Amino acid sequence: MRVVFPTLAMLWLLSLSLFSLSAQASVAENKSATQESVASATKPGVEPIPNKRCYKCHDDEDEPTWEYDDGSEIHIYVKSEKFEASVHGEQNCNGCHENVVLEKGEHEEKMPIKVGCVSCHTELFEADKGSADPQHKRLGVVMKQIDSYMHSVHARPSKADQSRTNATCHDCHDPHNVGTLGSEQRAEHRLNNPEVCGRCHEKQKEAYFTSIHGKAVIEKQNADAAVCSDCHTTHSIQSPNDDTMKLTITQNCGSCHEDSLKTYLSSYHGQVNRLGYAHTAKCYDCHGSHELKAIDDPTSKVHQDNRLETCRSCHEDAPEGFLGFHAHGNADDFERYPGIYITAKFMNALIIGVFIFFWTHVVLWFFREFRDRQQGKGYIPPIQGETVYFRRFTVSWRIIHLLFAMSTMTLVLTGSTLLFSHTAWAKFVMAMLGGPQIEAIIHRTAATIWLTVFFVHFAVAIVNIIRSGKKFRWFGPTSMVPNWQDLRDVIAMFRWFFGKAERPHFDRWSYWQKFDYWAPFWGAGVIGLSGIMLFYPTLTATILPGWMFNIATIIHAEEALLATIFLFTVHFFNAHFRPDKFPMSTTIFTGSIPLDEFKHEHKLEYERLVANGELDKYLVSKPSRLLTTGANILAIFLIFVGLSLLTLVLIGYLSMH
Repeated sequence: MRVVFPTLAMLWLLSLSLFSLSAQASVAENKSATQESVASATKPGVEPIPNKRCYKCHDDEDEPTWEYDDGSEIHIYVKSEKFEASVHGEQNCNGCHENVVLEKGEHEEKMPIKVGCVSCHTELFEADKGSADPQHKRLGVVMKQIDSYMHSVHARPSKADQSRTNATCHDCHDPHNVGTLGSEQRAEHRLNNPEVCGRCHEKQKEAYFTSIHGKAVIEKQNADAAVCSDCHTTHSIQSPNDDTMKLTITQNCGSCHEDSLKTYLSSYHGQVNRLGYAHTAKCYDCHGSHELKAIDDPTSKVHQDNRLETCRSCHEDAPEGFLGFHAHGNADDFERYPGIYITAKFMNALIIGVFIFFWTHVVLWFFREFRDRQQGKGYIPPIQGETVYFRRFTVSWRIIHLLFAMSTMTLVLTGSTLLFSHTAWAKFVMAMLGGPQIEAIIHRTAATIWLTVFFVHFAVAIVNIIRSGKKFRWFGPTSMVPNWQDLRDVIAMFRWFFGKAERPHFDRWSYWQKFDYWAPFWGAGVIGLSGIMLFYPTLTATILPGWMFNIATIIHAEEALLATIFLFTVHFFNAHFRPDKFPMSTTIFTGSIPLDEFKHEHKLEYERLVANGELDKYLVSKPSRLLTTGANILAIFLIFVGLSLLTLVLIGYLSMH
């Protein structure tokens, strides 16, 4: 028994050892098969070489380089642990280094590197096309990066050596240490990014290391700080002189500085930028690019002592008033920008108040007038054409209205294209107009016509008042000046809306017509003055503090928005779309109105003219067919354009909020 048990134990241990060796051999064989599978999938027909054979030389830290006959050196050291932890870790070395062929256990010494990253990934992706495997999806991402790279400046032939590209994949990536997102290798790669780019871009690297971004990366090892690829992108890199790249860099700044990008895009500079044009100031034009410093750094381009010089790089004669301008003024930040905040809130309240009243007025008016027509009340056009018309507007009034309408619509189109630069339609319209510079000429030309019409009319009105002398009554029935009767008419109108009284009667001008008349006076004053301030920034900053640009920008945009929506909703309803006028009125274009309609709309004036014996002076024949046809075409055109502009503006406004 003493002999049997030890013998059995030895046999048991021997069998376990043999099983273990067999299992290890099986695992090794499976791993080798896996690697061979990866290698063969990468390059069909290439005989895989086990990586451990390569490590015998290339994992030798004591001999990291080879020297060529011409004295140049090549780095050959590959740390096996890092490579095996990388995304290529299961790849055979000669899966990439396909020109390596072993002869008698070794390959040719100091042979040139031949690695085809693009061809390898492309062939692997095509070979597995249609697969739902996660690995194939990751290859799809790589293929997108390759496509971006192939269209980049790095993929183009080098000026110095046309036989090679400006930069290949392995010039930027360490192919033996490529990590997945969030991995330690990725963090190392980010921190090393400036050094990698700096191999070719030495001046830019030196400037970057002095910047706030560079110091955060180099001194603090902050992997979240901006590196070259954050601004210039990773694979789709273009020349910084290219407009597309300028726009991309600006957007990339905003990927970190979100609030600053938001306020920038609300400015004229940012609106033009967002439309796809790069000629206005961008982030790096003011803050600097590679050498960007903190705002309180005395060497910063936006430091208080240097800011005016920075402004003068575009605005050559910029006075000191420019220093008061808030480039990133936030209308929601009362503590830092109280003037901007109060102005914005006031304009918002004004817009809301105006539309609450007038849209309520429109809805109630439509309902009451529609019910009255159902009951046979109100003005119903006769079946046969009228022969007697009342001359409502002179030729000068009609010309003024047409010029005002056309210039207003042009201003709305060109102005809203900037204001709603985030929309697709704005980019299309801007391209159709010929770009921001042409758009600016069109906008200012229309503004000049608009203001000229306003001032000419105002001057004529003053002359007529002076000529009338004592006959002119400021609060008389023919005066446009609001009076207490207008307030009484508003109250009477609302009583009619709710069926509490009959529809009130009006003289020459109703209260809503007076409002339509005085609104352009307010608009011309507010929109015109703020527009002139923005058009002549040097003069403005000479007289006023720079923060007035911020105020003027808000007022100009918000008041223009108010006028646009009011004109194409409330005014169009009053003049064209209410039941008594639908589908449109051409009185402002023909100058005359059927006498029966005039009696209904302006009964008090009709009775006054009859009593004074002056009615016959205003009676005219029915407009000619040519004039009627022309007026109809013009009215349809202007209404169509107005409603189209309203649609675009509403799309832009609603998509902003």
